[in-house]
Amino acid sequence: MQEKTALFKKVDYDVSGLLHYIDLGDIGLPDIQRPFVWQAWQVRDLFDSMYRGFPVGNLLFWKNDNSPGAKMIGTDEKQHTVPGLLVIDGQQRLTSLFSVFRGVPVVDKEYREKRINIAFRPRDGRFEVTDAAIRRDPEFIPDISELWTSGKSSYAHVKEFLSNLRDKKELSDEEEEVISHNLDRLFDLQKFPFTGLEVSPAADEEQVADIFVRVNSKGVVLNQADFILTLLSVFGEDIRKRLEDFSIASRQPSSPGQPSPFNRFIEPGPDQLLKVAVALAFYRGRLKSVYQVLRGKDPESDTISAELRDEQFERLRVA
Repeated sequence: MQEKTALFKKVDYDVSGLLHYIDLGDIGLPDIQRPFVWQAWQVRDLFDSMYRGFPVGNLLFWKNDNSPGAKMIGTDEKQHTVPGLLVIDGQQRLTSLFSVFRGVPVVDKEYREKRINIAFRPRDGRFEVTDAAIRRDPEFIPDISELWTSGKSSYAHVKEFLSNLRDKKELSDEEEEVISHNLDRLFDLQKFPFTGLEVSPAADEEQVADIFVRVNSKGVVLNQADFILTLLSVFGEDIRKRLEDFSIASRQPSSPGQPSPFNRFIEPGPDQLLKVAVALAFYRGRLKSVYQVLRGKDPESDTISAELRDEQFERLRVA
């Protein structure tokens, strides 16, 4: 009997290393999960947990060997167009870290760019979601992204913050020491450790879905529609966007006299619309076999053909 080997390996990272790989494009986002959906307070709590030294969960990657075009985290251009690791579990945490540490916007589920602004009060190590009152309060750093994007050293930040605060109030030596210590701790969050589990490229999409469900505490179920929508993100973004735009529009009343898919009784999701398009394009009701068809897999040679894949996606586009 052939002995089964582990489909994953453990790799240790720190925040700065993860950000470096995202910058290069070595870590990509396959859209198996939803777009960035965390609220600002969840990002605040993530940084608070890291600051306190609490564990914030493992990351799960799928090692990629031949999937060019995967979506990247963030909105900037990448050096590498083919990521070596696709994010399966940890999208929200990685996107939060990338946005705050790099000071860049993220794209939300409505396809709008937004910045995540988290504030920090060095006096007591308190994190808050930035608002107008916090921006006026000299005891707060209104946007902690400045610590890592300005290019200044930790010492320079401490010196500048204390100087500005002294203009507003008197500080004792003890208070200055606490503030300096807490700012150094915040600055050093770029060294916070993460453990990544890398799933082998030998694992197929069903195994990856099963692994995701077993390790994900929320029990999110990945189905065949999720994997086809992933392929659409990579090879047919226009198709996926049309499906999602229609789904969004079906939930919003139109302007008077304007055509709209809005319906008070039916609110279709992209996966439901996908099933109809697949049935029309390929005359198949089960999505499981369609995934391999869309990948461009030749049933006779069992190889992947980019030309065949493009032909199949065009059929789906027309449908």
